[in-house]
Amino acid sequence: MISLAVDAMGGDFAPRNIVEGVGLALDAAPGLCNIILVGDRRQMADQLVRLGKSGHPNIELVHAEQVVEMNEAPAAAVRGKPKSSIAIAVDLVKQGAAQAVFSAGHTGAAVASAVLKMRPLPGVERPAIATVFPNRKGRFLLLDAGASVDCRSQHLAQFAAMGEVYSRHILGIANPRIGLLNIGEEPSKGNEMVKEAHELLTRLGRQSLNFVGNVEGSNMFDDLCDVLVCDGFVGNIALKCSEGTSRLVSDLLRHFLKRTTIRKLGALLSRNAYRDIKDVADHSEYGGAPLLGVNGVCIIGHGSSCPNAVANAIRVGRESVEREISQHIQDRMVELNLCQSRKPTKDERAREERQPV
Repeated sequence: MISLAVDAMGGDFAPRNIVEGVGLALDAAPGLCNIILVGDRRQMADQLVRLGKSGHPNIELVHAEQVVEMNEAPAAAVRGKPKSSIAIAVDLVKQGAAQAVFSAGHTGAAVASAVLKMRPLPGVERPAIATVFPNRKGRFLLLDAGASVDCRSQHLAQFAAMGEVYSRHILGIANPRIGLLNIGEEPSKGNEMVKEAHELLTRLGRQSLNFVGNVEGSNMFDDLCDVLVCDGFVGNIALKCSEGTSRLVSDLLRHFLKRTTIRKLGALLSRNAYRDIKDVADHSEYGGAPLLGVNGVCIIGHGSSCPNAVANAIRVGRESVEREISQHIQDRMVELNLCQSRKPTKDERAREERQPV
C-alpha cells in the first residue's frame, strides 16, 4: 500500500486543516493509502480526537520538534532545522518509508528539502513547480511557478517534457499542446534565453513534442495550449498576478452588486452562476502543485489550504505514485534526448551561483 508523508505543521491553519484534510482523503478512498503525519505529536493527536479518528489504522504519527517559519531562508532552514516537520517528512521519502510527501508550508523549504534529500531525476537539471490554471474550455498546466528562477533554454525544454508527461498521465490529455510564455507570438520576440528555448522546442516538435509556439500573457487563459512553459521568476509572477486579479474581480463584484436593490436582486438570481465560476477558479479542487523532476513525488499546497485542498493534494500524490510519474518523466527525457545539455556561459554560471537552494 502507498504511504504518503504529510507535513502537519505547514500552512496558515496547521495542524487543524491539514489533519482534517487527511481525514477527508482517507474517507474518500478508504484502504488505498497510509498517511504518516509529521509534526507536534500532541497537537496532531488532539486534532484526531476532535475528528473522531484517533487510532485510525491508516494514520501514523511521527513527532517533529521543529517547524520552518515562513520568514526563514529556505536553505538555512533546511540545514539549520533537521528535525523540522518538512525535513522529516522528506526524509521518510528518501528512506523509502513513504513514496510521496505533501506540504502546505514554506514553499522554498519544501523545494530545497526535496532537491537536497530526494535529489533530481537523472538528467533533470532543474525541478519545476507545476500549477494547474483554469482556462476558457478547461484547464492548463503552467511550469515553472517558482522553483527555479534562473534558467537556460535547456531547462525550459525539460519543463516542457515534464509538463507533457504530467498532463498526459494525471490530467488525462492525450496529446498535450506545449506553449512558451513570451512577450509576443513571433519567434523573434523575447530575451535570448526564451528565443533559444523556442528554437529548441521547435526542433523537438519535429520529433513528437506538440509545440504550438509562443503564447502571450494576455492569451494565457484562451485555451491555446495545455502546458505553458516559462522560468520560475516569470511563472511565479504570473501565478501571483492571477491570484491578485481573481481577488480584485471578486471584491469589485461584491462591492458594486450591493449598490442598489435591483443589483442585489440580480445577484440573487445569478447566484448559481457565481457559484459555478467560483468552483472553476477554486484552487482547492486542483490538488496542490507537484514539484516535477525530483526522484519521488512531492506535492506543494497553498499556504491557506482548506481541508478540501489538502484532501485533493493527497489524492494527486497517490495518483502520481500509482501512475509512476517520475519514471515516465525519466523515460520521456531520454526519448527526447534532453539529458545532454550544453555548458552554461560565464553569465549563466554567475546567475546560477546566486540562485538560492
